[in-house]
Amino acid sequence: MYPSCASYSTPALARFLTQAVEDELSVLSEHTRHSQRNLARQVRALSEAYRSGPRDRPILRTRQDVAAYAVYRMPATYAATRSVLLRTVETVPDLRPHTLLDIGGGTGASLWAAADVVDTLRTAVVLDHLREALTLGRRLAARCPRAVVRDATWCEQTITSGTAVPAADLVTIAYVLGELDPRTRQALVTAAAGAVGAAGTGGTVVLVEPGTPRGFQRILDARRHLVAAGLRIVAPCPHDGTCPLSRGDDWCHVGVRLDRSALHRRVKDGSRGFEDEKVSYVVATSLRASPARARVVRRPRPRKGLVTLPLCTRDDGLRETTVSKRDSSSYRAARDTGWGDPWPPSPSPSRG
Repeated sequence: MYPSCASYSTPALARFLTQAVEDELSVLSEHTRHSQRNLARQVRALSEAYRSGPRDRPILRTRQDVAAYAVYRMPATYAATRSVLLRTVETVPDLRPHTLLDIGGGTGASLWAAADVVDTLRTAVVLDHLREALTLGRRLAARCPRAVVRDATWCEQTITSGTAVPAADLVTIAYVLGELDPRTRQALVTAAAGAVGAAGTGGTVVLVEPGTPRGFQRILDARRHLVAAGLRIVAPCPHDGTCPLSRGDDWCHVGVRLDRSALHRRVKDGSRGFEDEKVSYVVATSLRASPARARVVRRPRPRKGLVTLPLCTRDDGLRETTVSKRDSSSYRAARDTGWGDPWPPSPSPSRG
């Protein structure tokens, strides 16, 4: 068990997003006879297409495809990006961005997540090559209570090895790298680092990928390019050095739990009121930061009077520490510490 799963409650902005998606689907159904049965069939087709690996043409080609995607993937993308941004706030106390650049942002899930976590944002730009996704994203954003989401700029732009991106002091790239060839990935990550450098006051890059071996490998590659571009890695890693998990068969990922709406359960043919999204990510910044001395890389193992924490540490690589009930304060902290959390626990960040 990890607290981010066990204690998850739907953030207020997520409820607005869910309602906005359902309202758009109602409009679509009125115009195209797009029933929930058809939607569920398209969701299954999308799921299979994403699992099948690299493709030579876009999966999302029609308004109906994009609507199915919004139901199928927006909740998980929002929850994953929001969780990573909360980790970012923990480790970058000077994180007060005014400008957001969401590359490959499609329907805007990461934009909504950033607006939920970072209250200093004033402007946002969403780049994507799919016109239908941007169109739906703009319509959903119009229903958001946050001005930075409603007033976002939505730009149709194909991501290539020569893609130029505007300056921003927060850049998010969520579930995008797997859609690109290696050369374009490297160029995009380097361009993202350049975007925060061009912001003048420094900035932060947040990359999110599926928590799979392949997703982790893409994050490792991106991590290397971010360091080469002069940024400092601050999460989840407690250091900028070689990842100890890169030398074996294991991979670094965390779990994020999200609530499923009634519509989400129906179109995914599921009965549970939640699902767990596995995520690999990296956060790099040019700002002052306080990375964790160690981070919990697997679920803690509680036993009677003991808690064992599998850690990735700043100085000793991978190791385990066992906290005994005899050390009452550390034991209480260990019992409340979950997968992906820093160790020792960091104080709650100021959000003033």
